[in-house]
Amino acid sequence: MSFTIEPGEFVSLVGQSGTGKTTLVKLLIAEEQPTSGTMTIGGWNISRIRTRDISTLRRQIGTVFQDFKLLHRKTVAENVAFALEVCGAPRSRIREVVPNVLRMVDLHAKSDRFPNQLSGGEQQRVAIARALVHRPKILVADEPTGNLDSLHTREIADLLEKINSFGTTVLLVTHNRDIVNMVRRRVIALDGGRVVSDQPHGKYRL
Repeated sequence: MSFTIEPGEFVSLVGQSGTGKTTLVKLLIAEEQPTSGTMTIGGWNISRIRTRDISTLRRQIGTVFQDFKLLHRKTVAENVAFALEVCGAPRSRIREVVPNVLRMVDLHAKSDRFPNQLSGGEQQRVAIARALVHRPKILVADEPTGNLDSLHTREIADLLEKINSFGTTVLLVTHNRDIVNMVRRRVIALDGGRVVSDQPHGKYRL
């Protein structure tokens, strides 16, 4: 497959299970390396990225998954702060950043709640807030609404569009027809590991 995503774009990458969507995400965050070809992010060829550079890459790419991956013994604020703590961020920066990202996802009033006290949509918003703490240039959302009903799917779609409006490139990886048709942005469709269509303002047509 071959395609280019411009800075600041919102792109939905769609296809049924097994078409290569998750593999592409793993390649983007250097969880796997390509056997051939080239992947470039911001002029940086990550196809053969060195191990010591992977953490730098991942700070530039915020990643959100279907299963939230929250720490259930930590509060909302502590979950978000943890992403900064593991990188050695000073406490002053943590105190500044955490409230800001929680306001962005409209969860500042629930910063002291634990994940099991939140709805599924709220838990996903915590995961998105955590992905934003390093001010990434790219946000990759891999099936972010897979466990959510239509109301919470709408909330996540609105939030992703809001994040994109601030200049962050958003790559929405999904087989959820509803969220793709809500945002009506560029749609790249995969089938069998190949790009089968690339619509500038598309719908889910597979």
